Amino acid sequence: MFQRRFLTAAIASAMTLAGLLVSVPAAAKSYLQCVPFARAESGVDIRGNAKTWWTQAAGTYARGDEPRQGAVMAFAGTRGMPMGHVAVVKKVVSDREILIDHANWSPINGRRGQIERGVRVVDVSDAGDWSLVRVWYAPISDLGLRPNPVQGFIYADGETDAANPAPSFKAPVWAQNDWKPGNGLALVAASLGN
Repeated sequence: MFQRRFLTAAIASAMTLAGLLVSVPAAAKSYLQCVPFARAESGVDIRGNAKTWWTQAAGTYARGDEPRQGAVMAFAGTRGMPMGHVAVVKKVVSDREILIDHANWSPINGRRGQIERGVRVVDVSDAGDWSLVRVWYAPISDLGLRPNPVQGFIYADGETDAANPAPSFKAPVWAQNDWKPGNGLALVAASLGN
């Protein structure tokens, strides 16, 4: 009797785990991710997880540790953010502060996948080299509590004499018209692809 109950519980646990593994990617597609948003906003045509953008940019896009308007800020993958994150620099405020636009950082009104514009980012690295930052987090209305490692900035204008030159870029219509969260999110997410 005990063995039968144990076996039933083990099978139920395995089925639940399998269901979670299958459903997480499907759930992630139902809201806007940072990667297609950054690609559409910046013109940096890189695909795959955000944590791979820095390496993929080599040889095609110029890279550096200086924030510039229009550059993609590439966050490293961490335990709390295993896929990394990418955001687009909108304004350099000072040598230690910038404003970015990004998607899927703060849950707003309980919903993930939201676009946030003009988000405050502060360089908290000891060397002042933008290798560690704190990012505004809407649920607490302040800079986030954990510092986030940054790999660097990817510049959309490409690298001179690159083997694979950067493609030309025209911003999508929804980006040009100051698209706001909740305004046809499903259509926008579907149009961006992965």
